[in-house]
Amino acid sequence: MIRTTRRRLAAAAAGVVLAVTAGVTAPPAAAVQTDHTATQELLDRFLLQAGPGAAVHAGNATESWTLTAGTAKTGQNRPITAADHYRIGSQTKTFTAATVLRLVDDGLVELDAPIERYLPGVVTGNYDGGVITVRQLLQHTSGMVREVRDARANADGTYTLAELVRSAMDEPAQAAPGAGVHYSNVAYLVLGMLIERVTGQSVGDAITSRIITPLGLTGTSFPAPRVRALADPYVPGYYGGRAGSLFFWYDVTTSVELSFWSTAGNMASTLGDLVKFYRALGEGRVFSAAALAEMRRTVAVPGGAGGRAGLGIDEVPLPCGGVAWAKNGGLTTGHTSMTMVTDDGRFASVVTNAFVNSTTSLTLMVDVLESALCEDA
Repeated sequence: MIRTTRRRLAAAAAGVVLAVTAGVTAPPAAAVQTDHTATQELLDRFLLQAGPGAAVHAGNATESWTLTAGTAKTGQNRPITAADHYRIGSQTKTFTAATVLRLVDDGLVELDAPIERYLPGVVTGNYDGGVITVRQLLQHTSGMVREVRDARANADGTYTLAELVRSAMDEPAQAAPGAGVHYSNVAYLVLGMLIERVTGQSVGDAITSRIITPLGLTGTSFPAPRVRALADPYVPGYYGGRAGSLFFWYDVTTSVELSFWSTAGNMASTLGDLVKFYRALGEGRVFSAAALAEMRRTVAVPGGAGGRAGLGIDEVPLPCGGVAWAKNGGLTTGHTSMTMVTDDGRFASVVTNAFVNSTTSLTLMVDVLESALCEDA
């Protein structure tokens, strides 16, 4: 099983307390499926540890299918579909990495150049921008602090990338540059600044023009500051809990100022668009073969059992043999998700409408993906 991925998923979600609301609804019955029985059973088990609803969109080079459990919206019996919009959290990082690699192809960025070359005077304080490289930022080997803690919001409640990064420079490093994988949202905010400096565009416009639009990802977007709503149709996000057969859910879909997460985790997409994106990466439709090879130059995750970190994407072994290329995401808008693809055309993407952080729930989410991918292996 993918123990490394599960540990990293659990670490990504750790430290968040789930709120409880007064709204109570009984869990709707899982959708009945005649095919993919093993995966459906795992999805139903995942739902018991997840949000009001869950879905997996999967398939191979010739067909696709979607399984659902529970409901997209409390008080209704509405299955989550492959076209529903939701916040993808740290799957945003793969879009950020892909944009940087497009800039590498364009000769505007060098992976092993120090970030100081592109952002002079930005990575300072407890960090040395003359030592930390672009590759290390992408691969979580920069050693930078994981989270922004004390950034100052603008008068309208929004955040700039420059302020987010500035506020983190006095935080202690997790490790020396190059000393192993240490997950860092701050590193991906620095990469957002890099994209803006090199392109002269807002980072949202740069990602849209280089990745989203060329691939026809019509359900995918990078929100402007103060824009919190999801496009219709969408999956509301919840914090909540369970008491026996009853749910206690609180809608937090628009509770987060998304500019705080920016290139580390603010984007929206759909199950359908995400599999298109990750498949396009592996098929060489986003950047050159050389850039793809760099993205897939992986390093071991300390304490892992086979999983390895690439540039904005992870390599994980499958129980049926071979590997998948994967990224997970969770955000306090009440959404948790993950996508996996293989080079022979198999794909699976899962979402639940709650920010889940227990080891049990995250393990079950990976089980769903493994089952979906291994059906056709």
